[in-house]
Amino acid sequence: MTDEYDDIINLPHHVSQRHPQMSMMARAAQFAPFAAVSGHSDAAHEVEQTHTVEDELLFEDEEYI
Repeated sequence: MTDEYDDIINLPHHVSQRHPQMSMMARAAQFAPFAAVSGHSDAAHEVEQTHTVEDELLFEDEEYI
């Protein structure tokens, strides 16, 4: 690493006097996983179930040919 940051590397961590620190729970909630598209999982499961039933029906039809 270069010496570019030697002047600030050992400075104390800034703590705001104006804004209270965020609780650990609130901070953790910001990084919790989320569903980007609501309902996507349900729709994917429904499609999976539909294709499974259709595949079974096609398979049964092929047996009778």
